[in-house]
Amino acid sequence: MAKNKEVKTNAMRILDRMKISYKTYTYECDDFTDAQHTADLLGLPHETMFKTLVTVSPEHGYYVFVLPIDSELDLKKCAHEAGVKSLAMIHVKDIHDVTGYIRGGCTAIGMKKQYPVFISAHARSFPQITVSGGKLGAQIELSPDDLAAASKGKFCDFTR
Repeated sequence: MAKNKEVKTNAMRILDRMKISYKTYTYECDDFTDAQHTADLLGLPHETMFKTLVTVSPEHGYYVFVLPIDSELDLKKCAHEAGVKSLAMIHVKDIHDVTGYIRGGCTAIGMKKQYPVFISAHARSFPQITVSGGKLGAQIELSPDDLAAASKGKFCDFTR
């Protein structure tokens, strides 16, 4: 009888290749579920759950922000950190084309291209944080510094 093998996402394969330890959480999910619901479903504290949002500049540059699920982006602060005049959220319909991931499964690790990644400095308040695992129904728990290493991200303040 064949052994059920866990299906790895691109993000998980990158973490494995980099020898970064992480824990996965999986759950049944066919459609987009907001991060608060996901945290509740998995019994994880909201303060250690982080979401990944993608923005675009008027010059069509893309910038990735990882922030606590109960926080909002301050687009002026984001633009300042990115070194551009302004930023706007990308349209939901563009998420897959830009990142290679779908809404609800977007993570800063292993996007189609290496975009600049900014991680909320608040992440460093915790030994481990949880982010999307690269597909619906999968979350990855890892240290903030390991997330920064895997995504080539930098820590800064860009939330309201």
